[in-house]
Amino acid sequence: MSNRPSRQPTLPLAAVAEYLGAESKLLGEQGTLVVTGVCQDSRQVRPGDIYAALPGIEHHGGEFVAEAAKRGAVAVISDRPTEILPAFVVKNPRKILGPLAAWIYGDPSTSLDVYGVTGTNGKTSTAFMLEAGLAAAGIRTGIISGICIRGPDGVSEAERTTPEACTLQRTLSAFVDNRVDAVAMEASSHGLALHRINGTFFRVAAFTNLSRDHLDFHRSMTSYFESKAQLFLPERCARAVISVDDRYGKALAERVTVPRLTFSSHGATADVTATDIEADQTGTTFVARHGSWRRKVRLRLLGCHQVDNALTAIAALRIGGVDITAALDGIENLGTVPGRLESVELGQNFLAFVDYVHNAGAQLRLFPYLRALSKGKIIAVIGATGGRDPGKREPLGRTAGTHADIVIVTDEGPYRDDATHLRNDVATGARHANHAEVLIIPDRGDAIRTAVSRAHAGDIVVVAGRGNDHVMNYDGLEIVFDDREVLERALVECAK
Repeated sequence: MSNRPSRQPTLPLAAVAEYLGAESKLLGEQGTLVVTGVCQDSRQVRPGDIYAALPGIEHHGGEFVAEAAKRGAVAVISDRPTEILPAFVVKNPRKILGPLAAWIYGDPSTSLDVYGVTGTNGKTSTAFMLEAGLAAAGIRTGIISGICIRGPDGVSEAERTTPEACTLQRTLSAFVDNRVDAVAMEASSHGLALHRINGTFFRVAAFTNLSRDHLDFHRSMTSYFESKAQLFLPERCARAVISVDDRYGKALAERVTVPRLTFSSHGATADVTATDIEADQTGTTFVARHGSWRRKVRLRLLGCHQVDNALTAIAALRIGGVDITAALDGIENLGTVPGRLESVELGQNFLAFVDYVHNAGAQLRLFPYLRALSKGKIIAVIGATGGRDPGKREPLGRTAGTHADIVIVTDEGPYRDDATHLRNDVATGARHANHAEVLIIPDRGDAIRTAVSRAHAGDIVVVAGRGNDHVMNYDGLEIVFDDREVLERALVECAK
């Protein structure tokens, strides 16, 4: 889909200066230049854009002002001055960029019911359930997720879980142009900490859970939690739904001042609960309750953890005022979420799955379900992505080694990290569990083929960590690799 609105804004540059509190007289005649958008990627600048030149990890956007000017940028907002274009120099351009983009594009989130989902695990599945529920209730929907951005005019692949501020506001504006009424959106901790959602107002903010992840960025669980908690400020959201099945959710529920519902699928005292949970290889059943309301729910999605995600969506839709009976029909009919415990069935006599699970918290939700299905061994293909928190590697391996019978450690995209060190850290954790047979097979294709060759009737093979990602990065070299396709080929080859 296009993430540009069909009706471009037309604002004089002097108005932007006034919005930013800058001296418009400093622009001289340039104050009459017409602003039609804002963009922080110099390669995607269009005539009339303000170019946001932001500091980055490896480069500063100020290095690309000349390219932006050639593409038609009329001004720059940055923390650095430039002589190439009229420049608005601010201390923290990231912080102001979202509100500026929202203002330029007409504050689109105020014309939409935006349902934001944050938490360590379950964001994508919950967003897909929200989209399905809203659509079934007769509401024109859009979705912004780590998998895709989708609306009435089509679908595009997502570049990150939560888009950069400019892209987000342009996308929301395009949704408004396409008469979308409600949007399901993932709000990542990076997106919150880096101010990408600034300028967006949420009808409902939802919290799923919190466990160790992304500490390469946040440095501590406290910082990680505080980033998530920013979504629930009254200036950010009108209502909230919060899982109280972990201590972070309980702490958040005590802090929130907007109207809220708590929920639990693990027996905690909460407003919305799930009981009588049963999961098999064809789906998941539970009973949802809220006050006097009660509904038996049958999900096509696999795994007990999907009950948590469904409960998040149910609570959000109820507090959002959506017809829950109609919405649940949509949630129940959702057949798959790409890369989230996808079954790969080609007639083999064992079960095979591809899943995005990439931290110990998610593994603890997945492996007990797989053990309940298995009549034999669990064979897990796992690895650690480079450039991430090194402290999660050993727990990742140890959890897999505790719950699986064969753990095959392989590459998952090392980026600039040493691939051997990544594999060894995960394998060390797996061996410390003193349970599983542990193999190290660097080539991911070989690892998947080995897993399939070791499987017998009643076993389970799970290829974990990458889900629907289709590129592995080796120090900048991108290799196309789709876990599902490789697993399918391995199953075909093994059957010959």
